[in-house]
Amino acid sequence: MSKRAFKKYIKSLDKEDLEEQIMDLYTRFEDVKVFYNFVFNPNEEKLVREAKFKISKEYFPPNNRRPKTRRSVAHKLIKHFLKLEMEAHALADVMFYNIEVAQTYSRDKDNVTEAFQKSMLKSYDQAVNFVIDKGISSEFMKRIHEIGNEAERQKWVNSYQFEQLKDRFL
Repeated sequence: MSKRAFKKYIKSLDKEDLEEQIMDLYTRFEDVKVFYNFVFNPNEEKLVREAKFKISKEYFPPNNRRPKTRRSVAHKLIKHFLKLEMEAHALADVMFYNIEVAQTYSRDKDNVTEAFQKSMLKSYDQAVNFVIDKGISSEFMKRIHEIGNEAERQKWVNSYQFEQLKDRFL
């Protein structure tokens, strides 16, 4: 169904039918419920705290378990927050935190793979572009520089690409 046809259909419904359909969507689909819960009670601080905990658990799990180091965990959280249209500062904080935790983890490791470094570059690129697009880059300048410098300190294969992104930012 096209957006135009859907709009026409909604206008044809009376108020009670429309309310009934929205309630049905809310009870049937978890995404709709999550969306409305966020709209009416955003509590972004709590969501950011929970996201940071999940991300850090990937690299520094409790109970001395082996770290999984999955970028996908952070990527899913960030994608979800983008859909919810979370406040830009909070979302950027999570984006940069993801990279910072990964770099902290890799600091003492000799066997950091090129794929890991490449995925962190992709995350860095996404975060830098996000703050530029939202016009909040000046507030994250220190973190942007520090992440680029850390990639160089750790002698990552793609550290020159971090440097290029950093230079583009300036």
